[in-house]
Amino acid sequence: MSAPEAAPDTRTLAVDCGGGGIKASVLDAQGTMHAPPRRVPTPYPLPPERLVETIAALADQMPPADRGTVGMPGMVRHGVVIATPHYVTRSGPRTRVVPELVTAWAGKDMAAALTDALGYPVLVLNDAEVHGAGVVSGIGLELVLTLGTGLGSALFDGGVLAPHLELSHAPIRWGVTYDMYLGEPERRRLGDAAWSRRVRRAIDGLRPVFHWDRLYIGGGNSRRIRPVVLDALGDDVVVVPNSAGLVGGVRAWGIRRPAD
Repeated sequence: MSAPEAAPDTRTLAVDCGGGGIKASVLDAQGTMHAPPRRVPTPYPLPPERLVETIAALADQMPPADRGTVGMPGMVRHGVVIATPHYVTRSGPRTRVVPELVTAWAGKDMAAALTDALGYPVLVLNDAEVHGAGVVSGIGLELVLTLGTGLGSALFDGGVLAPHLELSHAPIRWGVTYDMYLGEPERRRLGDAAWSRRVRRAIDGLRPVFHWDRLYIGGGNSRRIRPVVLDALGDDVVVVPNSAGLVGGVRAWGIRRPAD
């Protein structure tokens, strides 16, 4: 489903929620930022109400907006959180999972909660989907991978957003998921050179699965991939700026996605 085209003076609050930080800005219909991005550390423990309060506090520091887009990690369907990997933990990624937080997040309608808190319509998607909205061309099959705390992914076919798959939780080898294999803790442990080679092995393994026309690599760690590895990945692989997570907040309202 795609929304009607926005008026030229429409302002969008774009919020990119990660495992380690939450950043926001307000952009116009052309994707120009009208406020410097503000970032706060992701607070833990983080029940849904606390995330709503954190986003509302960021919005209060921004120019007025007419609508909002929030990208957050996990499985989000039609603005409802099915599961989220980091926000159910005691103190952040790879810490103890709190059962009460799992219950609090499962089935939480974040689009409705944020719409009520902010007073204007809010679109809530997986963070990689918002990132992808900011970079895809709308031609052919386009896969978006984001490298940061873990691995995010989104798939577009002719500009249409496919149903979300949590590729990050799929095993890349026995007992090891893509999140474990490519996430920030492993990059720190291995160093950029060895980690970059892991990125290449993962992409080479995904190529025959998707047969993409274009693969976009984004997220905060995309800039850490060594140039020699980027050269080896091929012309159909492109590194995109992390700012796409905010710019995509505007374009996400126009992408076609499964109807509610």
